[in-house]
Amino acid sequence: MKEREWWWRTTFDASPPRSDERVLIVFEGLDTFATIWVNGVQMGVTSNMFLEHRIDVGAVLRADLENQVIVRFTPPARVVADKRMETWPIIADPISESKRNFIRKAQFGWGWDWGPRLPTVGIWRPVRIERQRTASLKDVRFETLEIGAVARVAVTVTVDAFRPAPLDVAIELTDDAGLLVACAIVDLARANRVELFIERPRLWWTSGLGKATLYTLTVTLRSGGEQLARVTHQVGIRVISLDTSADPQEPGCNFFRFVLNGVPIFARGANWVPASSFVGALAPSDYADLLERAATANMNMIRVWGGGIYEHEAFYEECDRRGLLVWQDFMFACAPYPEHEPEFVESVREEVAYQIRRLRSHACLALWCGNNEGDAVQGFINRLAGKQDPFPGDLYIHTIIPQTLAQLDPATAYWPGSPYGGLSHNSMRAGDVHNWTVWHGLPPTPDDVPVGTFDHSPEGVAYTRYAEDMSRFVSEFGIQAAPDLATLARWMRPEAMQLGSDGFLNRIKDRPRDKVNAMLLPVTGLPVTLRQYVEFTQIVQAEGLKFGIEHYRRRTPHCSGALLWQYNDCWPGISWSIIDHDRVAKPAWYAVRRAYAPIMASFKALADDEVELWVTNDTLAPVIVTARIELVTLAGAALSITELQVSVPATASLSIWQGHSAAAADRVLLVRSPQFEGNRHFFAVLKDMPFGPDAPAMDIEQVDAHTLRVTLTATNYIYGARLLTSHAATRFSDNFFDLFSGESRSISISNQVLALVPGDVTLLYGISEGTDQ
Repeated sequence: MKEREWWWRTTFDASPPRSDERVLIVFEGLDTFATIWVNGVQMGVTSNMFLEHRIDVGAVLRADLENQVIVRFTPPARVVADKRMETWPIIADPISESKRNFIRKAQFGWGWDWGPRLPTVGIWRPVRIERQRTASLKDVRFETLEIGAVARVAVTVTVDAFRPAPLDVAIELTDDAGLLVACAIVDLARANRVELFIERPRLWWTSGLGKATLYTLTVTLRSGGEQLARVTHQVGIRVISLDTSADPQEPGCNFFRFVLNGVPIFARGANWVPASSFVGALAPSDYADLLERAATANMNMIRVWGGGIYEHEAFYEECDRRGLLVWQDFMFACAPYPEHEPEFVESVREEVAYQIRRLRSHACLALWCGNNEGDAVQGFINRLAGKQDPFPGDLYIHTIIPQTLAQLDPATAYWPGSPYGGLSHNSMRAGDVHNWTVWHGLPPTPDDVPVGTFDHSPEGVAYTRYAEDMSRFVSEFGIQAAPDLATLARWMRPEAMQLGSDGFLNRIKDRPRDKVNAMLLPVTGLPVTLRQYVEFTQIVQAEGLKFGIEHYRRRTPHCSGALLWQYNDCWPGISWSIIDHDRVAKPAWYAVRRAYAPIMASFKALADDEVELWVTNDTLAPVIVTARIELVTLAGAALSITELQVSVPATASLSIWQGHSAAAADRVLLVRSPQFEGNRHFFAVLKDMPFGPDAPAMDIEQVDAHTLRVTLTATNYIYGARLLTSHAATRFSDNFFDLFSGESRSISISNQVLALVPGDVTLLYGISEGTDQ
């Protein structure tokens, strides 16, 4: 299919323009190599998926007949067949075959270690007809210049005038109640920028710090008092910067932290990949669901990864509404890129400028990032070869992008790559880090060079190695897990629903396919069945991400961000996601939600059975913590109880208790408090813990046709209680949680698509017995 030529055609009604008019066809996105005809006349040729194409068709429109538009899509492989450049020897993606680096198109379409090889072709964003008179609004930019008792903002308007006429713009800014807070009329013959002053502004904040307040900006283009065009945008009043100054408490290190409205924050978030392999099929409702659940999981930042797409407008609008900061990669990932082809270079230059103009006014935009892993891979290759070769792509990352940003968006921070910075890219001393010691077994880089060798043993990839990571900001870390068993069943043949089947193995794109075994063996043992594979991988992912996030947050402010890899999926496969392709949350989603809570308690194991209790407070105010620390047996016997009260400063992490606990596999250290959700510390790996035999009592109440309330009550310690249904649209108020002896917890289960009955609910808990071989 990918070798075929595809044609798209339709008809439309549009009369020829009058003398003061023009008529445009606007293609917001063509994927990728397209030729466009209107009424038999060739009107344009495209070669970049990430550009909008505006074509003046007035001269070829018919007055008395239907108009026809035809678009022919040429197979990308045919276009780049004769392209040549040296490729890297260590990237698993066969770039020399796909030549994806020569194509300005979503790079993940040629396959990744979490997604299939499905390069798309076609019209992937809307097409519309625009009839314009005299002039059009080409661009409206909103920026916050200063905050305080009075905020100062600026609005810049760019107009495309194709006929001489006096022009002005009327600018209005209204609050969320519709009240006018600022306005201006700008004579475009004199200026195209105006500053506005807003008294007692309500600032835009991320989750946990305040409300993501949005104002409505309305810009009306007029000539002689007559309206020619009008646009409205939702905008936020906020200032965001990136602090990379020296860390005085850790000499030789630099911060990498975002500062929002003067407040240094810890970025709690995830990496976003396209939510479907067919990116044109995504609807605003898809973004609303996924991003609402990101905010519910206490995230405040999403990184748009550079191997996907500049997302649809609905994505950024939803982030604006939800208070989710966006780390925006430019679309370069894990490849050398050609600098020797003038047409390619010019296309990238246009793409960069277009996307900056398109996204720069969004309140959510926190950072532009040049690429994913290019500098780091080139540095690794140079180290192996003893060379100092530049990254093929430096022209874009270190020249074109920063120069264009300096002109179009100098206020938003730019970071050349991810990972980047420090004595070498991926150094823990500065910049951001991708931690793939856990899972891939890569040697960590504490200073300027990696320490150790690749180690794929259970000890080498153990998630407890997150505790060795002293990074400033961890922009990738993760553990693979299977999707929900019902998700696999929806997409796989019944005979393929077993370990080792071709259908099952096809769902694993990372190599080797049994890589996860090294992580499972010491924690759960190895699975015997597919059901166990789902159970064990999901448990290890949840426990590992919990462990890593808690470690990184305890290091506040020296570490100022943790963006797990990855949030979502493009297909129903086995990956690092915490929400699967069918939008079913894995157990890790619930573990991450608790670990990302604005106020969070965590235990840290020390030597000689010593344990510390830390409280992390990401809010703007100090919190008085009243905590009860209990050492109990799995059967429910209390061995010791400590109660304490302590003040934890705003935006800080503090050790509030240290004690000695005689380690034993049947003991659990618990903490409970009115100020935060409880937490626990085990003294043995899960497979060695003698969890009690008694199931929790389960009571199910039918609240209405679409809602159930489930109450669980434990008589002994219950590990990982998880409620399941077979329908992907079912949502749980909580899931995958522990219960201590005597504890009850009520969970709301809802499904707005299908009716629910008590028989739809299945309860799992504890951990089944695996094998050591």
